[in-house]
Order: sequence, then structure tokens, then C-alpha cells
Amino acid sequence: MDTARLTSPHFLAGVALFVATLTLLCAVRNPALRRRLRLTLGVSAAAVLAHLVLVGGALSEGHAGNIFSIEKLLLTLGAIQVVIALLFHPWFSEHATERAPGIVQGALIISVFLLVVTLVFPEQLLAASAVGAVVVGFALQDTLGNFFAGLALQIDRPFKPGHWIEVGPFQGRVTEITWRATKIQTKTGNLVIVPNNIVGKEAITNYSEPLSPTRLFVEVGTGYQFPPNQVREAIMVALARCPRVLEKPAPDVMLMEFGASAINFRARFWVHDFEHDERARDEVRTAIYYEFHRRDIEIPWPIQVEYARTEVPRDLIAEHHRSEQQIAAVPIFSGLTPDVHAALAAAARPRLYGRGDVVVREGDPGESMFLVTDGAVVISVGPERCEVAVTESGSYFGEMSLLTGDTRSATVAARRDSMLLEISAEAFGAHVRSQPSVLDALAVAAAARRAELDAVRSAPGATPAATHASLLARMRKFFRLA
Repeated sequence: MDTARLTSPHFLAGVALFVATLTLLCAVRNPALRRRLRLTLGVSAAAVLAHLVLVGGALSEGHAGNIFSIEKLLLTLGAIQVVIALLFHPWFSEHATERAPGIVQGALIISVFLLVVTLVFPEQLLAASAVGAVVVGFALQDTLGNFFAGLALQIDRPFKPGHWIEVGPFQGRVTEITWRATKIQTKTGNLVIVPNNIVGKEAITNYSEPLSPTRLFVEVGTGYQFPPNQVREAIMVALARCPRVLEKPAPDVMLMEFGASAINFRARFWVHDFEHDERARDEVRTAIYYEFHRRDIEIPWPIQVEYARTEVPRDLIAEHHRSEQQIAAVPIFSGLTPDVHAALAAAARPRLYGRGDVVVREGDPGESMFLVTDGAVVISVGPERCEVAVTESGSYFGEMSLLTGDTRSATVAARRDSMLLEISAEAFGAHVRSQPSVLDALAVAAAARRAELDAVRSAPGATPAATHASLLARMRKFFRLA
């Protein structure tokens, strides 16, 4: 190895350019400038490597001359690149853009490089043309990247002009797709030009395909005192009033969670054009507010806000009196004394069931009966749940389980939101055991009721109506009076 060549001006210049570029790369903050300096770092490293090959290799005079020419051209290119980069970029600003487009900087680098080679190294002009091709590749890498990315977009066609898309932080309608960039007009009216190589790297959300209708949703909370089915009905009525909400696909309402201060619902609906999503949500929220206001459904204040609220006291005396009247109206209880009616009303428990909720299931054990105080229930039998009767407000069911402990003879489900009054065998038995004489009248009424239900069902295999005597015996056994 010729050690004298390791101290030659060309080698020292290459090392100095490499060290200076590396120092600048560590010092500057501008992303575009750092990208240019990394290119220069590669060029200077190539120049140093070429010199080491020239020094360490056993090369012929012709090959050595070619490598020396390449070394000089690389040093010239690197020096021009670093000067142009420092001139056209802010050094320490992380967000400042280039002072000139990248294609202009590339053209300037090529022009200065060819001029220097022509004036200073005319004998290297042929080699310079080869290096110039490499320079063009480096200088125009972003432009070429945009070109090929735009070509790929035109082939794949993930979106078209007129589609609403979301690319990275940008959302809007595609107005134009060129070989270099995609132009997006946002909802605020701004025109965003996104380079195609960035579009090709980001996840793309197309709101216009595969279907033109787009599903949106609005969330709203209500107080815990409002039954979910009533809230759903109010929201569906509000959605029907909104002109931008499509009838098909049909909207729906989901109960999402039991929150800290509210039951939270999500209204899901479809619109023709995603461009008007904000206006559609505005219409839906406004319609829900007024519909809730008309129905006295409260949207709770945020949990962090303290506010005074006047609670309307429950009239427990009136409720108890109403329960007494409902119990006294039941035929099997009508013969009991008012004191017993009052005691049963005190022991009874109100039960709220939503539409479709099963109150009792056929074949399950049961030791209570129910009075329908508000709403309606459907009575069905058999595995196929064949409907045999509908029980409205003021009626009752389950008295055989209360009086004899029989398993449930039918499945009963709420036809709509219903309030029931449940009387347990334990509470009823305390009064029966204190007045055993009431069992005879109860047995007569229960036997008549059983005969009516069997007649209504009139299904094959229906159990014949129980006689008064056998029913009375079972009742006395159940209440441990026999």
C-alpha cells in the first residue's frame, strides 16, 4: 500500500467532507436538510472508499485513472450538494419548509456540477455524465417516488375524484389526482395537496365505497329513571324527523353502557353523502333534544357539575291504597277481609319488565303470583311458545303456584313495558295460617279460574280443571294445614 497516497489532498478532502457532513447532520434540525445531508454523507463516503481501493488494490494504470476520476467527481458533487443544501434550507427550524422546491435544487446541483466539471476537469466529462445520472437519481428521488406512487394509485384506484377519503390527518373530497400529488378539498374549504408517495404509505379510508350511503352515529345519555324502551322509541321518532337520515338502510338505537351518571345510547343511521355528516349529526342531536323535552326525558348534567334538584316525594299512602284496591279486585282474594288486603299490599313487590322480557317460564318452580298493574303480558305454552292468551292491566296470573306450589304451567312474557305486582307464597301463607277458613273460598275461585284457562288453551293434552275438593286438599298441604 502506498502510504503517501493516504495523505494526498484528495483523500484528506474526502475525509474532511465526510466529517463536516456528519457534524452538520448531528447539529441541524430541519428534516429536509437532514435528508439532503445524508445524501452528501453517502457521496463523501463513496469518495473515501474509492481512494482506499485506489491505494490498496493492484490496479493497472487505466483502471487506477478511472477510479481517481470518479473520486474527484464524487468530491465535487458532495461539496456542491452540501453548499446548495445549506443555502436553501433553514438550519435549526424543525417545521420550516424548503426555500425552493426539491426539483429546482436538483436542477441547480446538476447545472453547477456540469459547469465545474467542464471548466475544471474537462478530461472527466465522460465520467461526469455517468455520475450525473447518479446525481439525477439522488436529486429527483422524491419526484420519481411521487411519480411511481401516482402511477400505482391510478392502477389500483383505491379512490376516484369526487370520493370522500381520509389519508393520515387529512379528510376531504378528492378533486384531482396528478402524477405528483393528490388534491383534497377539506370541509373547511381548504385545498390540501398530498404528495403521492405519502398517500401510498398511509392507510386510506374511503367513505364513498363500496356503498355510497355512510353510517354515522350520535350518542346521548338519559337518567336511570327512564326505561330503555321508552328512550329508544323517542330516539327513533326523532330520527324519522331528520331529512338527511335514510329510511333504508333503517336506523337503530343501541344501549351502549350504564355510565356513571347516565344510561348511554347510540343512535346509528345512514346518510347519502359523507360530505354532510356534520349537518346530519346536528339535525339528529337537535331532533333528539326536542323529542326528549316533549316527553320529559332528562339528559343528565355532566357528573362533575353539581346542581340542585327538587325530588318529587312519592305518595306511599296512595300507592299502598291503589295496591289494596288491585288485590281486592282479584276474584280469589275478593272474599278476604280488608285487613288481609292491606297486609298483602304491604308485602307485595312491584316488578318492571321490558318488552319481550320473560316473567315466568313453563315448567319452572314457582311460589308467587302476579297482578298486571300497567301494560300487558302474553301467555304461551309448549316448546314452540304457542300464544294462548293476552293479559291486560287489571288481570293476574300464576295463582296456582301461589296457592299450591305447582310448577309454572305456561310461559309469560311482557308484550310491552309492563309494571307487575308480585305476591309471594311466604307472605300470603302467613295470613292463610292465621285464618284457615279462607281456603275454602279460595279453592272455589281458583278452580273456576283453572277451568277458564283450560278452556282458553283447549290444546291437546290440556289438564282437566281441578275439582274444588282436590284443589282444597293440595292448598292445605302446601300451607302445612293438613
